[in-house]
Amino acid sequence: MHYHLIGIAGTAMASLAGLLRAKGHRVTGSDQGVYPPMSLMLDDLGIEYAARYHPDNLAAAPDVVVVGNAISRGNPELEEVLDRRLRHASAAAVIKGEFLEGRHVLAVAGTHGKTTTASLVAWLLEAAGLAPSFLIGGIAENFGISFRLTDSEFFVIEADEYDTAYFDKGPKMWHYLPWTAVVTNVEFDHADIFRDDISYRFAFERFINLVPRAGTLVAGWDSPVLRGMLGISRAPVQSFGIGDSGREMAPEAMAGGEPSHPRWRAERIRYGEACTRFAVRRDGEVLGEVEMQLAGDFNVLNALAAMAAAAAAGAQWDAIREGLHTFRGVRRRMEVRGEAGGVTVVDDFAHHPTAVAATVEAARQRFAGRRLIAVFEPRSYTAQRREFQEAYRAALALADHAIVAGLFRPERYDDATRLDPRQLIASLRARGVDADYEPNVGGIVRRIVRGTRAGDVVLIMSNGGFGGIHEQLLAGLDTRRGARG
Repeated sequence: MHYHLIGIAGTAMASLAGLLRAKGHRVTGSDQGVYPPMSLMLDDLGIEYAARYHPDNLAAAPDVVVVGNAISRGNPELEEVLDRRLRHASAAAVIKGEFLEGRHVLAVAGTHGKTTTASLVAWLLEAAGLAPSFLIGGIAENFGISFRLTDSEFFVIEADEYDTAYFDKGPKMWHYLPWTAVVTNVEFDHADIFRDDISYRFAFERFINLVPRAGTLVAGWDSPVLRGMLGISRAPVQSFGIGDSGREMAPEAMAGGEPSHPRWRAERIRYGEACTRFAVRRDGEVLGEVEMQLAGDFNVLNALAAMAAAAAAGAQWDAIREGLHTFRGVRRRMEVRGEAGGVTVVDDFAHHPTAVAATVEAARQRFAGRRLIAVFEPRSYTAQRREFQEAYRAALALADHAIVAGLFRPERYDDATRLDPRQLIASLRARGVDADYEPNVGGIVRRIVRGTRAGDVVLIMSNGGFGGIHEQLLAGLDTRRGARG
């Protein structure tokens, strides 16, 4: 069949394009404003795509047009699809029909940590010899790609709560037939599509209710909202948490007589620049010490979730431990982009205030004793909303120096709803935090090149391309080094 993907360069859509191609279908697509890493992946796969939306892109009359969730009415290509009554579907529906039905689906959901946890689940299953297929919203370094199709019964998928398409406003994760469902945590996000916290919680409650009673729910005990949902699960629950941080809950409040503490626990956590070590306890039994290259408490939780999911799929402990040790992470998740003039530049996708705080804390743990400069681009809908401004202040105050960029699309908001970067900086300075507002990439690069010294760490956080800031910054630091001799 010929599939044409409108919005093909989105993270999930590009990966779907690769899966469809691997299954033998012809794949084309269109998008605009394309940037790495997905543009590079499409080029490497030899998938044709137009760099603009236009009716002419449909001249070949594809069998199915896949409409990305970022595509809305008024898009000239979509309007052509509707006018010609071409067969069209959402990406989630195509994924379900082409790849998930009849498989053991390990679907990884949650407000934070989905991409890293899904990548880690896939790698742990690989280490156990189970050769899973996968579809992940990022590029897992161990595989070098965000998707794979095998003959295995196991399929790992990142299960996003964002809406599916303009004609299907329910979460994508509702389509994904979870057999082993992972929910890392639940905290209100995506205020552009969820009217309030209640509707956001409902998305996850329904996802949990999709798991068959013969399946497994892996759930984050340290997330109070999620912990309160676990009683609705018809499947047995494998909960996870750090040490004794989970608050006690009466056993009868949990499905199937769950204990009043997390079943998978991390203890004796030690952080270093090269690795993180901790002990794993399951149902009171210490399984052993593990070591991983990931940093931060949130990645310890991600690792516990992945270990529990892999065990539910039949992976043995020795393989799980070895897989964790050899896991190399995900691009744009605490990824060291380079070092120049003694300054280390780290890239991360963090955009929700909780994720920003956790990422800054993880950088502190990994690069202990080094000055940390946190650069944040308010790019996502959540990141540009005024109601989160105080949360961003608290998160960025964890760095030694905070730099905030201009809003990505300020015209989408009014004075009552728009985050005010200048006010954010003023509130940081009022509390004694070194902070600056630099509206554009060039100004940020100049400020960092001028003000950093050897040993500093620059943590750049954005869920977009951020104007190629990483390459510009490394080039500027390298030029400074040369000028100084």
